[in-house]
Amino acid sequence: MTWIRLRDRALEKLQREWEAHWEGALQAWSRFTKLSAPRWCFTARDERREKLSGSFAMIRFVDHAVVISLRQVREAGLESYGREILAHEVGHHVYAPGDLNDHAQLLARLRRTLPTREGFAGFVANLYTDLLVNDRLQRSAGLDMAGVYRALRKLEDARPDRLWALYLGIYERLWGLSRGDLVDAHGDARLLADADLGARVIRAYSMDWLRGAGRFGALLLPYLLEQAPAPAANVWLDTASAADGCDIPDGLAGIDDDEQDGAIHPAEDPELSGLGPLGPDAASPGEGRAPLGGEKNGYREPSSYADLMKALGVKASQKDLVVRYYRECALPHLVPFPVRVAHQAADPLPEGLEPWDAGSPVSQIDWRATLIHSPVVIPGFTTLERTYGATEGGEPRRTLVDLYVGIDCSGSMRNPAADLSYPVLAGAVVALSALRSGARVMACLSGEPGKYTQTEGFVRDEQAVLGVMTGYLGTGYSFGVERLRATFLNAPPLRGPAHVLLVSDSDLFHMLEEVRGGWEIAKEAAARAGGGATAVLQLDPAGWSGQVTRLAAAGWTVHAVRTMEELVAFARAFARARYGSALEVRR
Repeated sequence: MTWIRLRDRALEKLQREWEAHWEGALQAWSRFTKLSAPRWCFTARDERREKLSGSFAMIRFVDHAVVISLRQVREAGLESYGREILAHEVGHHVYAPGDLNDHAQLLARLRRTLPTREGFAGFVANLYTDLLVNDRLQRSAGLDMAGVYRALRKLEDARPDRLWALYLGIYERLWGLSRGDLVDAHGDARLLADADLGARVIRAYSMDWLRGAGRFGALLLPYLLEQAPAPAANVWLDTASAADGCDIPDGLAGIDDDEQDGAIHPAEDPELSGLGPLGPDAASPGEGRAPLGGEKNGYREPSSYADLMKALGVKASQKDLVVRYYRECALPHLVPFPVRVAHQAADPLPEGLEPWDAGSPVSQIDWRATLIHSPVVIPGFTTLERTYGATEGGEPRRTLVDLYVGIDCSGSMRNPAADLSYPVLAGAVVALSALRSGARVMACLSGEPGKYTQTEGFVRDEQAVLGVMTGYLGTGYSFGVERLRATFLNAPPLRGPAHVLLVSDSDLFHMLEEVRGGWEIAKEAAARAGGGATAVLQLDPAGWSGQVTRLAAAGWTVHAVRTMEELVAFARAFARARYGSALEVRR
């Protein structure tokens, strides 16, 4: 007990010494830098509480925290480097990676430049940002960062692996240290040459470090292919868990141009060689690649997006990640959904009560009626909202047009969780536009004969709509026309007009022929929806002219696209031309 008490007092003394360095660590970056005081860990239990593992220090983006294990600092012999280590952790918050979004962009670039070794992207990101931060502190703030690595050298094996030797060799080049000061790499000509290249990457891209990330990753890839990093390389992994507990960052569904072009070895980078392009016809770095799938249109594939989020440490289900991906892809194309202007407005007349939908605004709940109905309030089950009739008024009124989106999810369609599904993206563009304007949406996936899934009627719940759309069935051969019968012919009348949008291919015509009364079902559904009906189909109109004419005669507008990629342009134009607020349809 006496030994434990003395040891605690020694750590408390170390804490006071390091706390005295905190303001200096902040001012090493700017006198305006503000962060909360570090979280100090004295025991392994403290470290588990703060989720600190594999390092004596870490940062967190969720609460902008710096966490220091004084126990591990003492074991590593780093007690005299309080200001250096604290300033280093502050640098991760204010410089590189800086915030969650830049950290995610960094991982995206490194995963692209580390084929077959994508799992080491977080490790390489830590090395890269450490180099950037430490170089700034050593040269501009006058801190002894080299001394930290000399102290850490005592924890290394007799001969470190080549990757760690390369990393320390880069520091020797950056700071003009004599060879062997931080690492013994004599006789390894290739490693020494790569250390020179690494130092040039850090200096050349210090003000635009995201662009340099791909070059740094390509430099380290051969060393990662040789062997996994040795334990010495993991002693200061302070950004490995930086994103734990954070929300899903925005802007990762699309691919930046420099993410693709930057995945080159620094030896091939004209900005580092100083030679520039060889001539007017010379290809730029990365030019000539032929992206496939969504990448050719600037989208990351859904599976790659989900892998990136998991590498980042975001705690979300695969389903939630896929929904977020399609929502983000759809956002740039959204437009306000239409309203229909009637000749006669109406004043509201309170009538009855009906269940309040969980996706509707809370302001619509009639609390008095809800509490009379049940003293226990369960949103979506016991909550009620008042319905209103109308008395004639003297001004035109605006009526929202609800939306029914039916998407073919038969065996010929892609799984939207693995590859970018343009039918799903097109449906999301129109559906989110409808929800944004206040309209309700019913989504239905159908691969029949076989399975189908749909929302529980017309709802205002964005997550429910996209959750259905991003599912996958892979059964049957087309969208089932029986879904139209169930919703528009056999169900109670709709509360208001709805537009029917079906996304399929030429197999829809086979379905209409094979289902008894299929054409009549389509005709009656378009009439009862009250807001129009559109079928966008992948086909050659010349080969299906008879069926297209017959469907048009049944009250449908048919749009033909030759490739699935054209569906996004269709969805945007469809929403603007048919449902844009500037083109209101008068009843």
